[in-house]
Amino acid sequence: MKPAALILSFLPLIAFSLLARFLPHDLIGVAALIAAVCAAAAMVTSRPVWPPKILNACSLILFAVIAVAGFTLNHHGDRWLATWGGAGVGLVLGLVILVLVPVAPFTGQFARESTPEAYWSSPTFRKVNRVLSASWGAAIFGLGVSRTVAAAISEHTGARWPEVIFGLLIPVLVLVQMVKFSKSYPERVTHEPAHAPAGRP
Repeated sequence: MKPAALILSFLPLIAFSLLARFLPHDLIGVAALIAAVCAAAAMVTSRPVWPPKILNACSLILFAVIAVAGFTLNHHGDRWLATWGGAGVGLVLGLVILVLVPVAPFTGQFARESTPEAYWSSPTFRKVNRVLSASWGAAIFGLGVSRTVAAAISEHTGARWPEVIFGLLIPVLVLVQMVKFSKSYPERVTHEPAHAPAGRP
């Protein structure tokens, strides 16, 4: 699997989370629009372009909806969306990824770019992508929870440190570890020695 393609597909989520935090509340629609453009760019640059990757399509739809809401809501609605939007996106995207694991692990589409077609139906290929997709889904959902904690504490206390710790440092560390895991786990599984049959050395 090519880490660059995976990172590009998560760029809309990263961009929206940062922009929603640092831009004024009334520009939340702009932040979502930029994220939607990033998702569209990821769709266009991926190969093959059709069918689109599940992650890119979900991101495009999600951020397009938020952009429309951001441009149509009043000031109070914009403030609420800016406060809780970053957390909500992580929760929704993480849940979508987890729900699709049994039927369509999203990492399978990325893995096929660098894996010969003869291996796509192998048990190892399926196992690796189920584990990777479940791990990414749990990680993204966890990031949503982390952002929710940051937003809740900051909303009630006005403190800035929750956003730094729960909204920035923890997400960055989780994403870095997940990229490393996405690279190391397939290599580890495919290089595991086969077990000898029972009763034989």
